[in-house]
Amino acid sequence: MKVKLIQPRMLKRPMDTDLKIRMSPHLGLLTVANIIRYECEVTIENENIRAIDFDDVPDLVGIAVTVDILPRAIEIASIYKEKGVKVIAGGIHITTASNTIPKEAFDSLCIGFAENTWPQIIEDAKHGRLQSQYVSAPLESGDDIASPAYDLIDKTDYLWYNVVSTSRSCPHRCDFCYNSSGTHQYINRNIEDVLEDIKKLGTKHIMFIDDNFIGNISWTKQFLERIKPLKLNWNAAVTMKIGQHPELMDLMKETGCQSLFIGFESISSQSLSSVHKMQNNREEFERLINELHKRGIMVNASFVFGLDGDTPETFKNTLNWIISQKIDTITSHIVTPYPGTEFYKRMEEQNRIFDYDLSKYNTSHVVVSPLGMSKEELEKGYLWIYKELYSIKNIFRRMPKTMGTIPAYLTFNFFYRRFGHFTAKVCNLLTYKRIGLFAEKLSRYM
Repeated sequence: MKVKLIQPRMLKRPMDTDLKIRMSPHLGLLTVANIIRYECEVTIENENIRAIDFDDVPDLVGIAVTVDILPRAIEIASIYKEKGVKVIAGGIHITTASNTIPKEAFDSLCIGFAENTWPQIIEDAKHGRLQSQYVSAPLESGDDIASPAYDLIDKTDYLWYNVVSTSRSCPHRCDFCYNSSGTHQYINRNIEDVLEDIKKLGTKHIMFIDDNFIGNISWTKQFLERIKPLKLNWNAAVTMKIGQHPELMDLMKETGCQSLFIGFESISSQSLSSVHKMQNNREEFERLINELHKRGIMVNASFVFGLDGDTPETFKNTLNWIISQKIDTITSHIVTPYPGTEFYKRMEEQNRIFDYDLSKYNTSHVVVSPLGMSKEELEKGYLWIYKELYSIKNIFRRMPKTMGTIPAYLTFNFFYRRFGHFTAKVCNLLTYKRIGLFAEKLSRYM
């Protein structure tokens, strides 16, 4: 049986370049490929890299779906369905909001873990009895989580191929996050399996791409003890909870942590309380940033604008605070109601969603009426703060005090953000792999 797995083209946000869409491969599709590869002939196509080959007629097509690419996924599915090819849709949006998917869009929906669904999908497809949906049972343990098929990656296509997951989902339930849907099971992988993945990649620089690398503090400590001998450089995403564990921050630095992505979301307590993100507050932010910077760990801070409690002054206040704290890198979003989340339900109840074009649900468009400002003020402020943060003046004003972090800081702020379009052109000439390796070498000076 021939199975084609597809990642549809994403629409870039105003601040994005081709570096964003060529950042790393889709681990979900690679995991599905590894699950079924011994039963099927599997190919993977990423429309962000090159155009989809619609001339073929596979036996089965699987499409990974996030909310903003659902319209494109439906277009792709219709092309294959016209040929008589059965099309399966899976991914985080399908798992979170399967009841919002048009019934005629796909032949079947894969809801939940691929490990508990795809073997049955293949078996049923072989015998012509494909069901309209497959719902995963909870995994019994981390031993059940499959590794990605890393050998199927064309490394020249991406800046980074060295991406590893240590867990699934997140134990927190923030209103605007997919994980608030209640359909997600948080679970850590078997440590030996993660170590084997790192070994397969054959690199000393690893990006852990979990929703929350410290969702289980005990597991994280055990894992970090195991990677000590590997002498890695690594990055991950964590929550503010890390600030409660100074010994864990020490262990992170000792094992090669270079930077941590942290969802601060807002410096306004009123705005944070509007989405029930009560684990965050400004004073704790400042203490945590100081503790991480003391250890030479960079901070990639994420902010969400348009929350109830935000006003036009929020952008300037946030900018000044970011500069005062010398936050190393910043990712900003306009609050977006992902279908299936608690935030979506509340916005619908309040009749505040005015745009249902899901292609705009990529956190760079205003689709919900804000309370403290106009739609135009939110759009303008969102673009303004990105422009200001990555101006040459403010890049130098945020310069780290720790000398060892400066090479990585300048690489990201100048070559990824400030001059990202130029860097993308260089990548097209020299391959993304070569530029990624160059950036990795710079980071080793930390």
